[in-house]
Amino acid sequence: MLFDTRSFDTGLTAAPQVAEVSEAAAPAWAGDIAVAPGTDLWVFAYGSLMWNPGFPFEERHAAVLHGYHRRFCVSSHRYRGTPERPGLVLGLDRGGSCRGIAFRVAAGNVPAALDYLWEREMITRVYRPKRLPVHVLGGGPVVEACTFVVDRRHRQYCGCLDETHMAERIAGCCGERGPNVEYLANTVDHLEQLGIHDARLARLMAAVRRLTA
Repeated sequence: MLFDTRSFDTGLTAAPQVAEVSEAAAPAWAGDIAVAPGTDLWVFAYGSLMWNPGFPFEERHAAVLHGYHRRFCVSSHRYRGTPERPGLVLGLDRGGSCRGIAFRVAAGNVPAALDYLWEREMITRVYRPKRLPVHVLGGGPVVEACTFVVDRRHRQYCGCLDETHMAERIAGCCGERGPNVEYLANTVDHLEQLGIHDARLARLMAAVRRLTA
C-alpha cells in the first residue's frame, strides 16, 4: 500500500497511515491438541457422544481403549445437579478398559468438529484431551484418537466415591437438564442399544433403582 505524504496548504506533512493487521485468533483447541493440516481425525466417544456426536463423520466403528474405564467421576453443578447438591456425570478414569465408538472425521471438517467438541466438553476444563491408541473391533486397525480423559487434579473430579455413595448422589440430584438418574438410565439404555454392556454401570443402575423404588 502507498501512503500519501504530500504537504497540505498549512505546510504540515500528513502522518502516514498505519495499516492494521488483524490476526485471526487461534482456535480454543490449538493449545491442547496438535492436528496436522489436511489430515483426518479419529475421535473416541464413551458417553453421550456415542449416540449424539454433533459433528459430521465419514465412518464409525465399535472400538476399545485400554488403560481407562468409563466412570461417574465428575461432579455436575449445573446440568445434573446444583452447587449445593452436585450430581455426577461420566469421565474416563485411569485403569481397566472402555468399549466405545471411534469416529473418523474428514480433514475438511476437523477444525469445525474440534471447535464444537471444545465448546461442548471443555467448558470447565475438567477433561484433558489426549491422542491415544484405540483398537477398532472386528479385526480393524489401531488408530490414534482424540479422547477426553478426566483431570484428577480438577475440583470437579470425584473418582474416590464408592458405588454406594455414587448411587446416593445420582438418586437424589437434579439439574437444569433434569434428574441425575435420567442421565444414568439414558446412558445404560443407549449402551445396550449399541451392543455395549458395561457391568459397572449396570450395577450402579440397579443400586439407584433400589433407592428410588
